[in-house]
Amino acid sequence: MSEDLYFVVKNNEDQYSVWMEGRSLSAGWVTVGEAGSKQQCLERVEQLWTDMTPRSVREHLKQQAAIGDEHAV
Repeated sequence: MSEDLYFVVKNNEDQYSVWMEGRSLSAGWVTVGEAGSKQQCLERVEQLWTDMTPRSVREHLKQQAAIGDEHAV
């Protein structure tokens, strides 16, 4: 019996997940890298996903920090 293959996937908020090969991706998700075992993909997610904060929140915080810097002058 062969082992199932998986992919690491990422959405536009820079959130990662593991997706079984052959299943249709949900809208907004793209594959990242090559197929591997579930364990390999989970390890890759751990390496890639170092900041759990969604992209939109990071961008908002960055904008707020820039506004704060402007007022500090």
